[in-house]
Amino acid sequence: MTELDERKLDPAVALSSLDETAPREPHRLFALKQGDCFAVADAYGDIRGAGDGFFRDDTRVLSEFRLTIGGRPMSLLGASLSQDNVLFTSNLTNLPIQSAVGRDIPQGAIHIERVRLIWQDRLFERITLSNYSREHSTITVSLHFAADFRDMFEVRGSTRVKRGTTHLAKTDKESVMLGYDGLDGLPRLSAISFSQAPDKLSDNRADFLIAVTKRSQKVLYVEVGPEASEAPNRDRFRAAAARARFGMRAKRRHGATVHSSGRVFNDWVERARADVALLTTELPTGPYPYAGIPWFSTAFGRDGVISSLQMLWLNPGLARGVLAFLAEHQATETSPFSDSQPGKIMHETRKGEMAALRELPFGRYYGGVDTTPLYIHLASAYAERTGDMAFIDRLWPSLKAAAEWTEEASRATGFVTYQRAAESGLANQGWKDSFDSVFHADGRIPKGPIALVEVQGYVFAAFRGMAALARRRGEFADAEHWEGRAEEMRVAVERDFWLDDMNFYALAIDGEGQPCKVRTSNAGHLLFVGLPQPERAKLVVDQLLSASFHSGWGLRTLADDAVFFNPMSYHNGSIWPHDTALCAVGMARFGERDSVVRLMSGTFESAVHFNMRLPELFCGFARAPGEAPIAYPVACLPQAWSAGSTFMLMQACLGLEIDGWQGELHVTRPRLPIGIDTLMIRHLTVGDKAIDLTFQRVGDRVAAFLSDRHEGQVPLIVRT
Repeated sequence: MTELDERKLDPAVALSSLDETAPREPHRLFALKQGDCFAVADAYGDIRGAGDGFFRDDTRVLSEFRLTIGGRPMSLLGASLSQDNVLFTSNLTNLPIQSAVGRDIPQGAIHIERVRLIWQDRLFERITLSNYSREHSTITVSLHFAADFRDMFEVRGSTRVKRGTTHLAKTDKESVMLGYDGLDGLPRLSAISFSQAPDKLSDNRADFLIAVTKRSQKVLYVEVGPEASEAPNRDRFRAAAARARFGMRAKRRHGATVHSSGRVFNDWVERARADVALLTTELPTGPYPYAGIPWFSTAFGRDGVISSLQMLWLNPGLARGVLAFLAEHQATETSPFSDSQPGKIMHETRKGEMAALRELPFGRYYGGVDTTPLYIHLASAYAERTGDMAFIDRLWPSLKAAAEWTEEASRATGFVTYQRAAESGLANQGWKDSFDSVFHADGRIPKGPIALVEVQGYVFAAFRGMAALARRRGEFADAEHWEGRAEEMRVAVERDFWLDDMNFYALAIDGEGQPCKVRTSNAGHLLFVGLPQPERAKLVVDQLLSASFHSGWGLRTLADDAVFFNPMSYHNGSIWPHDTALCAVGMARFGERDSVVRLMSGTFESAVHFNMRLPELFCGFARAPGEAPIAYPVACLPQAWSAGSTFMLMQACLGLEIDGWQGELHVTRPRLPIGIDTLMIRHLTVGDKAIDLTFQRVGDRVAAFLSDRHEGQVPLIVRT
């Protein structure tokens, strides 16, 4: 991901009390999303350029949106998101200002509340001014606005030789229209409408003289959309808020819910569930969790698969939607520009101008080496969870095409490798796709094609999954073939990736057949799929839990003795919650459930410091008493697979598996998170039944039992 250059405002219009060149810290920004629109603003509710803005279909349609009172910024009292992520609220008060008639108004006399939401491609805002002084006041309320209509990739730092045409603003009595004609031939519009006519309106500012009598309130409504609205008002705002909240409630009803004896823990779980719902977009193929805001608010293959794997035990409908979408967008032709080959599963899709013009390959891009085997793995996991072979039968041609691509991709070396087909594509095509994330121990960048260790694990899982599904379909010859391919991959990984001198797996094997002898968290993904021999798995677990990897907040992506280790890097020493969760599931698989409890505790405590939200990643500095985890400066927040890691870690602690074929619940050596004595899962579907399952601490053990009304309906098998 490209680091952002901060936009510096003209000093003549810069606000004196705001440091316009300061980095916009993601954990201090607030995001709203609905459909293919999202907005990112600071705690004041202001959009000030840099990476924030109001975006529609990968285009920034509002790049500035600042509120001033009496020509000055305001003092921040507090800001928050509603628990369902629908409403953003900022509470502010005035600095010392003069009224419109020259009377001094002391600081703290006026309370300003900004409430904002997004509904159906439109941003709604309510600005309430309350006068708590003993004087009548007429104050100047100003909204400063601009729309640069930049493509998301421009906002991220890409430069363009040529852009389309930006039109002069068109103003009328109660609205202003900003417009841009893209080089792709599409007009992009941003209409800003007001509930009352501004006293002064220009192409970048609206001034209102508002009389606020003592102990009274005045309200201004603003809407920003692709066309001018009828006059914004209270009824329109309340109707949009009600519909948005109803839509979010409907999404949050899908799947089982979790409630525990810990109030703060429950707050974390609720926020994580709300973030998954916020990022989930209803597509014609079903629900799809977009990757993250702001940089990745679109359908990503890898992120969608992993996010739905994390939520699979609670909400299998999410996996069904992801599988349906990826099957529909599976590659059918070979294209070096988009890195596509028949059978390959999509990495990313974009709707912006640059993608449409093919200035970049990401309109529909297939440069992810791991997405195709992960897609197969998700399909087999979905089938095991639900027993839904009817859906798998519909997917079968797609799954076979994906398996055929996977076999073909591994034909030359025995491993699935990558090497970008065009210079415009990604140099590294695993989940760590930074340019420097794959390297040799001495710092050399390896020559391709490159075989990543975790990718071979995914291939192993994919072949095993195809074998199990083929057997269910009665295709026994194919099942035997894929079982053989899975075993061949397991043997090859153990032979070629294991490093006896390090008691660990190599990060990768380069195009010259040389291993990258670097200890990374990638090896933990082999545990996730169950590939390693038990004695080797134990050695890997011990090292992942050592101080080289385990910071106290989570697992670093890279051991701290590596040449490129940097706790502030994107992939070389930072902490990614989803990565920690995948490794934790692998540890649980090999019997290390108590270690999983430790990892969940550190992750929960990290979330508490980040206001109950786990960012995409954070810095990998070692934990110190009394100190908080350190944010990564341009991480996505919220991020789907970070929110989903909450539930993947929980499942690993509980040791819960659902056998959709037999309609059974299996609980193995259950543990509860530290500080939690009771945890209930409500409306958990097993086949066509919905049950309530409770875990309760009893002395030094954890008991699991169904509620009385479900006894006998669903078998519960507990192994302690």
